Amino acid sequence: MPHPRSYAHGVHPPPRARVVIPVKAFSEAKGRLAGALEPAERAELARSMATRVVRAAAPLPVTVVCEDEVVASWARSLGADVSWTPDRDLSAAVNDTYRQLGEEGIERVVVAHGDLPFAADLDLLAWVDPEVVVLVPDRHRRGSNVVSVPTGVDFTFSYGPDS
Repeated sequence: MPHPRSYAHGVHPPPRARVVIPVKAFSEAKGRLAGALEPAERAELARSMATRVVRAAAPLPVTVVCEDEVVASWARSLGADVSWTPDRDLSAAVNDTYRQLGEEGIERVVVAHGDLPFAADLDLLAWVDPEVVVLVPDRHRRGSNVVSVPTGVDFTFSYGPDS
């Protein structure tokens, strides 16, 4: 079978898809590492991981969900759109962005958290059957680090412990 990114041999391009990346303020990220890293080091680690996730989305367009000006500026510098979500918790912010993108004609949303150190090939999740939802669990199987969902379904994102 040809590589899914190839349009040869009858393989069709993916639907209009977009990668959505929620990103916490870099200055607040990676708090669990406070005993090992200084605040500036934690912020740089968070920025580095988020940059990797944005790059792993290529060639799909990216929307960064955030409520921090530094993150918004960083996202725009990488060519990403910004979904500004002040005073919204993670679940509400992602759900609002998911619904808005559907209203704009996006057919599939791939949500990938901005702190995935080994993110790669996120665009492949746009090639799944249009009716399929894909959940990529974290290593403990207590949550989902990546979710690929068509916008035409009634889907609600819910983050938190054991989500």
